[in-house]
Amino acid sequence: MTKTLHIIGGGMAGAEAAWQAANLGVPVVIHEMRPNVKTFAHRTGNIAEMVCSNSFRSDDDEANAVGLLHWEMRQAGSIVMQSADKHKLPAGSALAVDRDPFSETVTDMIAGHPLITVENNEINSLPDEGHWIIATGPLTSEGLGAAIAAEAGAESLAFFDAIAPIVYFDSINMDVAWMQSRYDKGESEEEQKAYLNCPMTKDQYEAFIDALLAADKTEFHEGETTPYFDGCLPIEVMAERGRETLRFGPMKPVGLTNPHDPENKAYAVVQLRRDNALGTLYNIVGFQTKMKYGAQTEVFRMIPALEKANFARLGGIHRNTFINSPTLLDDQMRLKSKPHIRFAGQITGVEGYVESAAMGILAGRFAAAEILGNTIETPPLDTAMGALINHITGGADAKTFQPMNVNFGLFQPIDVKGGRRNRKMRYKAYTDRAKAAWLGWLNAE
Repeated sequence: MTKTLHIIGGGMAGAEAAWQAANLGVPVVIHEMRPNVKTFAHRTGNIAEMVCSNSFRSDDDEANAVGLLHWEMRQAGSIVMQSADKHKLPAGSALAVDRDPFSETVTDMIAGHPLITVENNEINSLPDEGHWIIATGPLTSEGLGAAIAAEAGAESLAFFDAIAPIVYFDSINMDVAWMQSRYDKGESEEEQKAYLNCPMTKDQYEAFIDALLAADKTEFHEGETTPYFDGCLPIEVMAERGRETLRFGPMKPVGLTNPHDPENKAYAVVQLRRDNALGTLYNIVGFQTKMKYGAQTEVFRMIPALEKANFARLGGIHRNTFINSPTLLDDQMRLKSKPHIRFAGQITGVEGYVESAAMGILAGRFAAAEILGNTIETPPLDTAMGALINHITGGADAKTFQPMNVNFGLFQPIDVKGGRRNRKMRYKAYTDRAKAAWLGWLNAE
């Protein structure tokens, strides 16, 4: 009789693991504590609810590692990519989605699968037997987190993660702001205008930085350290690193021309990206923050065009825990001390929606193969997924292990004509090699 796979967590990784295993013929139970047990960031009990951003980043599968990861996931029948493609929003060369319909579609697909059951219950301990995947993400419940830490023999590593605010479009002053993607990226006119831009003069920028640095911020408990993942730094932390940091980061003015004042280049530009299909909500790109709510409204309304902004959601900050995967997991994502338990998603030390979902794909396939009595090899190092799983299960230094996005630095080097200076040709060589290797791995299963 076929055994059941149990998955703790109904986020991106949990949804993918369930979908992959069920499509291979294995019965699956997803244990999701929401909506019975709420979290800081979630609003619903839906599967794969997006809480930080609505973007899956670049969708270019020939010149970008995350775009390549999208391609590999699509080839594997990813439920996340199916829903993302269905609810895609204009975002230049990026893949941004309408977040609520996205998670509703994933939820409906999971609920409609004959081999998947969802139970809304909280698991607070490590199971002693069976086949399990822990895919609880950055907001692992306190009880389960303590059980994981106790089994690991040390406290889980942790850093702080932040989310950006969302603004109602009808409260933005379009006499000041304008629509344009940086360098007019995007195939259609709609995609080339996927971002809303708010220009700043030098004086406005300096005043904004002063207010940002002086704003009332969330304080942490005594003894807590505050390491941040560099890909999701709060803007005030960036500003503390230097007054020009934001102007060369999320507020860079390059590749944009203000139609209200085409002769004068902005000193800095704040960009907002459409957050839903209706175009009624826009999130402020790169503006993760730990400012308290009152301070956020005051500081963000200093941005030209946002003087009367109404916020659908303000920013916030929360603890994000992850395990020391190079020490604790084998190359099949099994907990070495309890090999009937696998880990998947952000808790393994990958960063980003698609990276988390990709690790769910692998964990689901590994677990299904084991249950069905089959053997499945780890994906080749030349693939995006192979590079990621290699990094988290042994490629990274355990002593300095930190969350990582997929990037070509994780891939085995490749020699191309023109050497290191021909980056475009080198990245194309990486993706060509990866696609061939990925299809070979899928076909060999």
